[in-house]
Amino acid sequence: MASKLLRAVVLGPPGSGKGTVCERIARSFGLQHLSSGQFLRESLGGGGGDSGEDGFVSISAAFLPLLTPPFWCGACTGFPRTLGQAEALDKICELDLVISLNIPFETLKDRLSARWVHPASGRVYNMDFNPPHVRGIDDLTGEPLVQREEDRPEAVAARLRKYKDAAKPVIELYKSRGILHSFSGTETNKIWPYVYTLLSSKIPPVLSDEEN
Repeated sequence: MASKLLRAVVLGPPGSGKGTVCERIARSFGLQHLSSGQFLRESLGGGGGDSGEDGFVSISAAFLPLLTPPFWCGACTGFPRTLGQAEALDKICELDLVISLNIPFETLKDRLSARWVHPASGRVYNMDFNPPHVRGIDDLTGEPLVQREEDRPEAVAARLRKYKDAAKPVIELYKSRGILHSFSGTETNKIWPYVYTLLSSKIPPVLSDEEN
């Protein structure tokens, strides 16, 4: 199938909706979804801290071995996060396209500050638009939710600055290669149709946009 030849990554700051977009890509196009943040959480025993956002150096050695077949039929979320990681990825494969999500700072700040997680699974809730059925309780297990230290309002600004500084050369690299596709907005549901249209021009979907 043509879809097995697609190699793509989705980049964006914390809270930009990378995971949601990649899950929809996987579902709509029959691709595998690899999440660097989820991988690191599992490697660390399912702890509440999101080392995937801040473990810029160590992530390459841990995550790169996964980016071999069946990565060739996959979409990867949140990796590479630094120029060094992008260069390491180059040694393994040549990307077909890079999707960059551009979300306003204030929107990201509000999203992250309202985000609570189930530590064991990594399930994420947002108290504004995706709250749990019972406040403070995971829908599936009934276990308590926590707010990660880095999602507390005072930590959010520093995280966003750190991402911006690290990601700028990565984005410039892929832009210079002509494979960067940037999408701007404040809502994932409004960005998604444009992402779907882009990917539909590359590989045949297995689900229509309306079915997703």
